[in-house]
Amino acid sequence: MNISTEEKLMYDVMKAVYESGIPISFKGSMVLKACLIEAGYSDDTRHTIDIDANWNSDTPPSGEQMVESLQKAITRNGIGLKVGLYRMYGENRSAGFELIDDKTGGVIFTMDVDVNRHVAITKTYEVGGMRFCGVAPIQMIADKIEAISTDRVFRRIKDVVDLYYMSGVFKFDRAEVIRILRDDGKTISSFDGFLHHYEELRHAYEKFRFFFVQISENP
Repeated sequence: MNISTEEKLMYDVMKAVYESGIPISFKGSMVLKACLIEAGYSDDTRHTIDIDANWNSDTPPSGEQMVESLQKAITRNGIGLKVGLYRMYGENRSAGFELIDDKTGGVIFTMDVDVNRHVAITKTYEVGGMRFCGVAPIQMIADKIEAISTDRVFRRIKDVVDLYYMSGVFKFDRAEVIRILRDDGKTISSFDGFLHHYEELRHAYEKFRFFFVQISENP
């Protein structure tokens, strides 16, 4: 599986955050890619240009505290990026950070961080010697199945794609998925949109950008 230059840098940042002890666990496409690599998936997957994460602490952090903590972790690891907060978190809104090249001033990628929301099942991943804490595969499967069982499937077509990737290397444990969703206060809906609205589903899929990137370095 190919890892883009930006994704390699994002993994460097995730490793730095993990080693710093900041109360952050990761989720989203970067964790999915790591989970597939660990499971032996070798085909290319969709590319991403952002990091998704959860920050869980006893007291809500200020924006300044989050920027300072992230910047210290990145600087300590010799990564030439500056952290900027462009969106403060709030109710149903994640904190948004820009990771900026300290030489050119250009934004390399962004980072969305949910603060003190649901605590997901996590595990430690390792990609090319870089370790970080991320959402466990079974949690990802449960969350994606719940999403595509509703009409959100037309906005979350990437979850259908991701489940296709995961189906090649993971067994589906129906009872465990239902248990996780129940513990999270969620239920599986009827899959009406996925099963019966073919044209809308196809339109959403055709609009989706996979954006594969070819590079020379592998993990």
